[in-house]
Amino acid sequence: MTAVTTGQTNLLAGVGEDGRHLYTCPLCEAMCGLEIQVVDGRVASIRGNPDDVWSRGHICPKGASLGVVHEDPDRIRHPMIKVDGEWQEVSWDAAFRRCTELLAPVVERYGIGAVTCYTGNPLAHSFSLGRYTGVLLGMSGIPLSYSPGTVDQWPKNLSSHLMYGGWWTFPVPDIERTDLLVVMGANPAASQGSLLAAPDVMGIIGAIRKRGKVIVIDPVRTATAARADEWLPITPGTDAALLLAVAHTLFEEGLVDLGELAPYIDGLDRMREVAADWSPERVAGVTGISAERTRGLARELVRTERAVVYGRIGLCNQEFGSLASWLVDVVNILTGHFDKPGGSMFPRAAAWSVTVQPIPGLEDGAPEFGRFRTRVRGAKEVLGQVPVSCLAEEIATPGEGQIKALITVAGNPVLSTPAGHKLDEVLPTLDAMISVDLWLNETTRHADVILPAPSPLEQPHHDDLILNFAINSIANYSAPVFNRTDPDAPEEWEILIRLTGLCTGTPAEDVDVAAIDDGFFDYMAFTVGLDGAEIRKHYDHGGPERILDLTLRTGPFGDRYGENPDGLTLEKLKAHPNGINFGPMVARVPEVLGTSDKKIRLAPQYLLDDLPRLAQRLDRAPDELVLVSRRHLRSNNSWLHNVGPLMKGRDRCTLLIHTDDAAKRGVSTGDVVTVTSAGGTIEVAAEVTDAIMSGVVSMPHGWGHGKPGTRMSVANGSPGVNTNVLSPPTFIDEPSGNGALNGIPVTVTATTT
Repeated sequence: MTAVTTGQTNLLAGVGEDGRHLYTCPLCEAMCGLEIQVVDGRVASIRGNPDDVWSRGHICPKGASLGVVHEDPDRIRHPMIKVDGEWQEVSWDAAFRRCTELLAPVVERYGIGAVTCYTGNPLAHSFSLGRYTGVLLGMSGIPLSYSPGTVDQWPKNLSSHLMYGGWWTFPVPDIERTDLLVVMGANPAASQGSLLAAPDVMGIIGAIRKRGKVIVIDPVRTATAARADEWLPITPGTDAALLLAVAHTLFEEGLVDLGELAPYIDGLDRMREVAADWSPERVAGVTGISAERTRGLARELVRTERAVVYGRIGLCNQEFGSLASWLVDVVNILTGHFDKPGGSMFPRAAAWSVTVQPIPGLEDGAPEFGRFRTRVRGAKEVLGQVPVSCLAEEIATPGEGQIKALITVAGNPVLSTPAGHKLDEVLPTLDAMISVDLWLNETTRHADVILPAPSPLEQPHHDDLILNFAINSIANYSAPVFNRTDPDAPEEWEILIRLTGLCTGTPAEDVDVAAIDDGFFDYMAFTVGLDGAEIRKHYDHGGPERILDLTLRTGPFGDRYGENPDGLTLEKLKAHPNGINFGPMVARVPEVLGTSDKKIRLAPQYLLDDLPRLAQRLDRAPDELVLVSRRHLRSNNSWLHNVGPLMKGRDRCTLLIHTDDAAKRGVSTGDVVTVTSAGGTIEVAAEVTDAIMSGVVSMPHGWGHGKPGTRMSVANGSPGVNTNVLSPPTFIDEPSGNGALNGIPVTVTATTT
């Protein structure tokens, strides 16, 4: 086992003790190592851990706020049930009995098909939830669940499934070793990286600029664009057309260079045929980027030995998200910057995640989608999901299959999904709603039962899914900083198991938690060729630490239960509190591919079938204005708005509008404007700027607090407005079903008083 460790490893306090604690921040993909000082049982300070082998002392304002999150007086610490419209704190036994009283009659009368689940994106960062949501989704019998995936990265899941045979097989930019970084629709200065886990991304980008070049292609001059060498404004929703024009140039000028990847590429000739129709001259008028600059970009990519294109949420959350996500990879492949240092590479997670396992029946990248369609809209299933915007109508519309009960886990879809205000209206009509959550927020206020989780600092941490996006292969276990406030409270994974058993007919209070836990562990062991019953003999406990040990030991650096004596185990990892870094990404083709012939499908027909829709976009008359979303460093979707230190400063929930567009409408900074789309209308303060292209306006995501019945005192003091009111539920990327939250046609007028 080759490990890189640095720094001090002694003088660490035990769980619940005053002193120095090391902890990995669970709030985003940066995975920053923190040094937390506890005095008199409270967090006295948080700073970056300079000895952390991954983040080396980097920290952002969100990580520094974890103590405030832990001590938030609004955080729910005891189970609550609603009695005659009023909340009452109850014991855990009483709360589980109430869950049974509510949910069992629904299942008995309507069947399990009347029950659904919404799981929020904190699951990807949670020690328990990240490893046990699969129990609820896979063993409860609930036929269809909803998630933020279909307003986030579903186009990337789709394109990766079709190209590589793995729906979570995402190539990521090797930014530590590249000399030319082209960023499309991403703002790592705010996100700290998205589907790209790297420490101090902006520091790395600064280093790239010293030795090479950074180009940002985005309709907004984001904080990342402001620190780049070049900003290329692009019309929202036309990224796929630009990338096709780059591919056209590569073929036309004989610049295609597959290098050592050539034997593993299927579909090169087909891709050449497709790209022939998409010249830079054809698309320039729509994209807003000249043909000359498009051709120059193609040449720069080829002539730079280490270069990479990185596309993220702005490419996913648009009407051509699948095409754009696919074509980022196509351009990296055609320019010879794929599966090699400095280009786009596949990470090696030190611990594998159950999330990344192939979907049964779709292991070979087969486009067998639409295996079922939603009852009301007829939206097709893609990779087991349908658009999350279908949830409200499936609750509201009577008839066979109507949703009567909802379980939410760490999610706030009222604020975070298209037309969430419509969901807000129908949630009170449910027969039963159970929420696993830390706060009484805009969604959970409608629940009948709230089952609280521990705070992040009351549970261990080791990232799970995020390791699949990391530019280094790392492992970093964190012990809890504090003991649970209620020592008898079940952990999150136990809560999920009880709800799973309840869905299958056992009262929640009577569920055999250990038996279901063992069954899930046995399944995970089976997926890596081991006998779970035999492996369980190594343990005197269950839960997520047992699963973590399994995934570490059967990962690329593990001991495989003694087969590789020097390999990694959880016990060995705990002896390295600053973490273990096994080094940067390495070439992984063809072993990483899940296709039957171990080849990359460069031109999947399912995606090619969407090109006529993109061609029609080229001939469409321009909209008056279109809306795009944006992020802030001191925020995280609808999270963290109840953290006082992060909410200080100027109002961040504003509508960015270009100087020329504002002048035409008689609007100045601070004026309240009315923004209208096919989805709805909001009023918001304007912020006039030249840091956005004319014809585009921008709103941040995750606001809209201040609703009656919530307990979010800080957030409610600065509520902002919910931009998802403007998101039409049917405005989607057709191949994936992902919501199009960017490029929404809107009108903006000065609000009259």
